[in-house]
Amino acid sequence: MNIKKPLLATLLLLSGLAFNAATADKAPDKAAEPPAPPPSMGTEYTETGADTCLMCHVDGGDFPVFAIFKTKHANRADKRTPFAGLQCEACHGPGKKHAEAGGGPDGINSFEPSSFLTPKQRNKFCLECHQGNARTGWHASTHDSNNIACNDCHKIHAERDPVLAMATQPEVCYKCHRKERADFSKPSTHPVRFGKMACSDCHSPHGSTSTGMLITPTVNQTCYTCHAEKRGPFLWEHAPVAEDCTLCHHPHGSVNPARLKKNAPLLCQQCHSVAGHPSVARTPAGLPGGGGGGSAFLLAGSCLNCHSQIHGSNHPSGVKLMR
Repeated sequence: MNIKKPLLATLLLLSGLAFNAATADKAPDKAAEPPAPPPSMGTEYTETGADTCLMCHVDGGDFPVFAIFKTKHANRADKRTPFAGLQCEACHGPGKKHAEAGGGPDGINSFEPSSFLTPKQRNKFCLECHQGNARTGWHASTHDSNNIACNDCHKIHAERDPVLAMATQPEVCYKCHRKERADFSKPSTHPVRFGKMACSDCHSPHGSTSTGMLITPTVNQTCYTCHAEKRGPFLWEHAPVAEDCTLCHHPHGSVNPARLKKNAPLLCQQCHSVAGHPSVARTPAGLPGGGGGGSAFLLAGSCLNCHSQIHGSNHPSGVKLMR
C-alpha cells in the first residue's frame, strides 16, 4: 500500500508523542530546587526561620509563640503574611545573633515595654503591612501622639485578640481610660458592660478627623447610627438636640435617667428662664407643699410631663413640643 510521505511523517510524529507520554511517569524525578530567599535575606537572618525560634520560645515561657499558628499571621498560603516570607523575623528583625548568643534582649525586636525600640519604631513594623482606610489617620491620632504602640492594645500571638472581641475590648481600653470605666459602672449607661456594645462602635482607635476620634464627623451622626428616630428632620426642632447630643446627655454614663447631665427641671432651666412659667427649681422650698408653692407638674417627669417630644415634633400643635 502506498502511503504518501507527508502522511507517513505525521504518523511517525504521533507515535513518538504517544511513547513519550507513556514513559513520562516512569522518568526519574528532577531534584526540586530550593525556593529563592527573600530579597532582604542577609547573613544576619537565620536559615530555618521559626524553627530556630521554637527551640526556646515555647508555651509557658516568657514569650509563648505557638498560639500564633492559629492566627492569620501564620498562614503561609497568604503571601501577605509574615510566615509567607521571613516568618518570625519579618516582625522581630534578624535573629541570627540573638540565637547564637543564647537569647537575651539585645539584638532582637522584642516589642515589649523594655524594648530598645521606641513605640513609633515598633509601630513601623506593623504599618508596613497594615495600610488602608482603617489606619490612614493613625499618624494624626491621639493614640499615636501619646506614644501608644500597636502591641499595647493588640496581642499578636493570641488566637483571639481581646481588643477585637466585643465582650473583652472595653477591658483593654480601660487600662488607660479609667474615667470611662467609672462612667460605665453608673446606673444609666450604654450596654458596654453587658457585652452588647464596644468602644469601637463609636470611636475609631486608629485615628479620626473628628473630636474624640469618633467614627463619624460629628457627635450627632455617631449617635444617629443607633438612635435613628432622633435624626429627623422635624418640623419643630429643639435647638440643642440639633446642635449636639452631649449638651444634655453624658455619652458614657450618668447617675440620672437616660444619661442626662441633670434632672429636669434643672437641666431645662439652663436655657429656659423661669419667668412666666411655673417651673421653679426643685428645691425643698420649690416643691409642692414647700414654702415656694411649687407646681405639682414638677414631679415625676417634670417638664417632660407636658413637653414629651423633647427631641423634635412634626405635630401641628407648634413649637412647644407637646405632641
